Amino acid sequence: MLTLNLVPCTNITLSKPKSHQYSINALHRAQNQGDFHLPRGLFNKPKSQVISNLSRIHGYPFGFCAKPSSQIHDTSAKITSLDTTGEHPSGVGAKPRSWVAKAAEFEGESEVSKPNKTLQLGIVFGMWYFQNIVFNIYNKKVLNLFPFPWLLASFQLFVGSVWMLILWSFKLQPCPKISKPFIFALLGPALFHTIGHISACVSFSKVAVSFTHVIKSSEPVFSVIFSTILGDNTYPLRVWLSILPIVLGCSLAAVTEVSFNLQGLWGALISNVGFVLRNIYSKRSLESFKEVNGLNLYGWISIISLLYLFPVAIFVEGTQWIEGYHRAIQAVGKPTTFYIWVMLSGVFYHLYNQSSYQALDDISPLTFSVGNTMKRVVVIVATILVFRNPVKPLNALGSAIAIFGTFLYSQATSKKSPKKIEGEKSS
Repeated sequence: MLTLNLVPCTNITLSKPKSHQYSINALHRAQNQGDFHLPRGLFNKPKSQVISNLSRIHGYPFGFCAKPSSQIHDTSAKITSLDTTGEHPSGVGAKPRSWVAKAAEFEGESEVSKPNKTLQLGIVFGMWYFQNIVFNIYNKKVLNLFPFPWLLASFQLFVGSVWMLILWSFKLQPCPKISKPFIFALLGPALFHTIGHISACVSFSKVAVSFTHVIKSSEPVFSVIFSTILGDNTYPLRVWLSILPIVLGCSLAAVTEVSFNLQGLWGALISNVGFVLRNIYSKRSLESFKEVNGLNLYGWISIISLLYLFPVAIFVEGTQWIEGYHRAIQAVGKPTTFYIWVMLSGVFYHLYNQSSYQALDDISPLTFSVGNTMKRVVVIVATILVFRNPVKPLNALGSAIAIFGTFLYSQATSKKSPKKIEGEKSS
């Protein structure tokens, strides 16, 4: 007769893995209830034989002390039926251990990925703001010496077009498939993009950069009005109320602006109209080309906009370029300095637009809108410090009200139904 003395435990607990400790009695109950499945042969044998078999697998790793009064030899018992996974000699501990390992691995990845994503977005936003500041500074420096916004705007589109062609040629950016329907769909948005870009550049050449950005912060007003007129969207009362501070602030800033110029004001307003219509018609005409990502879309819009703009630029101011170039070189002293300024304005114009598209790919439209509002604040403050533009208290108050109104607008438009928000993200 086989006997086995247990000291002092009556239940046999499994200590490996620690996170899954079972007793033999608990395993019996689970097997009877159908909640836990082990090979049938394990529970068809006497308890002493089960203990013996389990002891042979790991010696004494299960948390009990066994002192047999007589040596037990059971060579007929096989443990291979327990090895159901091939990962562990015992099928009891193999699966729970793998589950724990995978769960820990997944949890570790999620903990690491969240800070990494936050850091990545912080870098994208930082680069977006920095590149926008550099563009505005050197764009204004060039226009102060060379007041020909049509040529400078054409050059900036040219730099962006060449940049995208390089990315596509070296396969740093996947090139979208070109078709006639795609080109035709881009003609309208590219035209409005051209109008928005050249109008902003004209405004920059006539007034202070800070004033142009204050007026351009009124873009939500035009977005609400044109979207409603064209039947593209309907807005609740809270959205209409949110644009009132924008109108009030821009009006106050315009009246008190030291460098006020009517052409500069109209340039900024027309730029808002151009970019709003670009967004509306992009949503309509490019509905069936959602596989094209934002950066590729912007690259092709830049190329077509250059074809629109440069012939008109030659007609508008082409006869004055040579004389203006000599005056600019004489004023700056070193030709290389002027060339560097022009190149920086072109490169950073494309880079800040590229960063904005990358940011929009990773965040919601609401977050992007708030970030864009804060970007205007940073640009306004930076350009005032660099160019030392005089700012009256009422002008500063008007600018603050306009920008705060833009923030209220972004909050008001975010309170939509989930279906509408999802539709905006997909567009």
